Amino acid sequence: MDWEDLHHFSTFASHGTLTGAARALGVEHATVARRISALEACLDLKLVDRRGRHLVLTPDGQRIADIAETMGKGAAAISRTAAGARAELTGIITISAPPALAAARLVSPLAKLRQRHPQLEITLIGEARTAALEKREADIAIRLSRPEKGEFTITKVATMTFRFYASSAYLEKTPEHAWTFVGYDAPMAAAPQQARLRELAAGRPVGFTASTLEIQLAATKAGAGIAILPDFAVENCPELVCIHPDDPPFSRDVWLAIHSDMKAAPAVHVTIEALKSGFAEHDRH
Repeated sequence: MDWEDLHHFSTFASHGTLTGAARALGVEHATVARRISALEACLDLKLVDRRGRHLVLTPDGQRIADIAETMGKGAAAISRTAAGARAELTGIITISAPPALAAARLVSPLAKLRQRHPQLEITLIGEARTAALEKREADIAIRLSRPEKGEFTITKVATMTFRFYASSAYLEKTPEHAWTFVGYDAPMAAAPQQARLRELAAGRPVGFTASTLEIQLAATKAGAGIAILPDFAVENCPELVCIHPDDPPFSRDVWLAIHSDMKAAPAVHVTIEALKSGFAEHDRH
């Protein structure tokens, strides 16, 4: 058996479409289809039902896919264990974090870390989604929600505070009853800070939605309305005014998570300590 054929089939089974599997593997969808056909020929077993508009697994295909998923988890565990056992401060460390937070709080300590350990290669992925640590999509994840499942070592590293902001020009020309609001679109519309925004809006329109914090900030500076923004995002925005500055800020905890297999890896350890120190330095200020 060609293990790459099995890997392509397993990826198709987990994503449900040839296109999704191809995107995950970085190949053409025709390559995925060819690999699946090759696996079927090797096993002399039909794994995919191609009669309808959508490809679906046969019962035999589902059983093979379940076994392949278990094998994939085992291979990922071997990779994590090997990475955790290496003693040298070299290699690639991948960190997943919300984009704005990554730019404001993680870049500086990571740059200093590389100055001390130039053999390290840092990959910082700014993404709203949650990276799958168990699949080695990232070595370290910075999250605003505490992971509830998985074999993770989890540490609270900071508290992010949010307040309501608007441009001074907007507040001067817009009475409070006519305020409109700036928020996230789906899927971030369900974020806790957005629930707080809707409370303040109290039925007034959220007239401008955006997919990223950076766009929300730009919209608020341009006079699109009132937004709930993390305090770090407005540190260099003198044109923005805090609404209700005497009210307690809304806050969310910032969590650092790693797969427990990786916590002994020296490169991961020094990276975590650098990130913790970076957050602590900003907290002191």
